[in-house]
Amino acid sequence: MAEFQPPVREDLRGLTPYGAPQLDVDVRLNVNENPFAPSPELARALGASVTDVARTLNRYPDRECLELRQALADYLSQESSAECGVESIWVANGSNEVMSHIMAAFGGPGRVALSFPPTYSMYPEYARESFTTMVSVPRTADFRIDMAASIAAISDHRPSVVLLASPNNPTGTAVSADDIAVLARATAGMGGMLVVDEAYAEFRRPGQPSSVAGLADHPNMIVTRTMSKAFAMAGARVGYAAAHPSVIDALRVVRLPYHLSAVTQSVACTALTFVEELQSNLQLLRDERDRMRRDLESRGFVVADSDANFCFFGRFRDRRRVWEGLVDRGVLIRETGPDQWLRVSVGTPQENARFIEALDEVVVDSDLMSDGDGGST
Repeated sequence: MAEFQPPVREDLRGLTPYGAPQLDVDVRLNVNENPFAPSPELARALGASVTDVARTLNRYPDRECLELRQALADYLSQESSAECGVESIWVANGSNEVMSHIMAAFGGPGRVALSFPPTYSMYPEYARESFTTMVSVPRTADFRIDMAASIAAISDHRPSVVLLASPNNPTGTAVSADDIAVLARATAGMGGMLVVDEAYAEFRRPGQPSSVAGLADHPNMIVTRTMSKAFAMAGARVGYAAAHPSVIDALRVVRLPYHLSAVTQSVACTALTFVEELQSNLQLLRDERDRMRRDLESRGFVVADSDANFCFFGRFRDRRRVWEGLVDRGVLIRETGPDQWLRVSVGTPQENARFIEALDEVVVDSDLMSDGDGGST
């Protein structure tokens, strides 16, 4: 076939698609999935729901997703101990599409988005696709938010969108409710929106509230969630947001028509009737996360505080060699964040033990370990 160069936008030339490696290995601990598959009972219920909706696939789905939004409002009200109504919930194809809607509504040419690296690597891509200027305020050496620098940056750059992941990805660190309130007020003072990305909120430790509880006090705040992690529904692609009804209305303006299929809506509604079962392993995963941290620290690794279902650990002279050594032993984790660090998802107890065993085999000599202070730069 003859070579063809399509008229791609100049800012996209030479770029590669986002995505973590998808390799066929025994232990996959690289994309923070929930390792526990749906039970046979839930699988049957999901199948029945798809069969039922299949009879109406000649018709467009409910473009407002009202049944699903109500089910999510009921769940979030219980989970966060803060009342949510259907008018305060938006839903889309994963939290990625929710973020795209947010940037389409509140970003754009001549506007600024601000984030706190190291953090979720898709944030700059959301900004790029919406032609929004991206500004960063680096985290401290222990991956906390530098509050003084952040407030100053908000004042200087007047961002229309501030993107704050809590718990943060890839580090797992959470931001206190008090600091989030300060950032919300500072952002409101500049006429902007604070987006609190809570993709991993259900894994948070006791005493760490959800930012949903602060929505009543901060109408310029949006809290985003996903069913990919705690609900073990990564393959269903369902994300959602909670915010003031006027904010939800803005997101409805920029969504594409019929953006969420009838099948997806039915599957998600069915899954929400199995909340107790789907989240029955959350405490086990929290315990395994904490045990994994102890195992890593006992081997001399530095491990960031985590309120998520993964651990961020280092420091390495050559993390690529460590990553490849693990893959050679059938264990896949993630190269992300600063060069001296790696991220490992929490799997089943058996998978986690396999990871530690493989790591011991890879790091048999100290030349792979760094004695520097890699930090967050």
